[in-house]
Amino acid sequence: MRVMLDTNIFISAIFFPTASTWHFLSVLSNNATIVLCDYIITEIRRINQKKFANKNIDFDAFLLNLPHEMVSTSFAETIEEMPKIRDPKDSPILATAIAENVDVLVSGDKDFLVLDIPKPRIMNMSDFINEYEKGTCS
Repeated sequence: MRVMLDTNIFISAIFFPTASTWHFLSVLSNNATIVLCDYIITEIRRINQKKFANKNIDFDAFLLNLPHEMVSTSFAETIEEMPKIRDPKDSPILATAIAENVDVLVSGDKDFLVLDIPKPRIMNMSDFINEYEKGTCS
């Protein structure tokens, strides 16, 4: 199973780590291939510089220790019948998840969570843990 993580999931894991976040990453790494796109990486770096410059977080080291598959960002105009999403800045993430045939997109963003699309399934961290903690990913 291939799972893409939205930017807000990384922000939580890197800058506000909790037992729940670490538990999610453990369940995720035991059950799935993490898929990242360059758009999300760029967005995380921008947010890091803007909001967390005073924190001594080595994002590159975090990425090196996180097994993942890197993909190029797709843009909405390349996806036929792209689902409409309220925030246009989220379109490249959704378009990439669709173009790369990702199974699940994990996000805490309501703009993603309200979408009703067959694939990728869109879940928050808690729902992902509840469904996949027992290692029943397919």
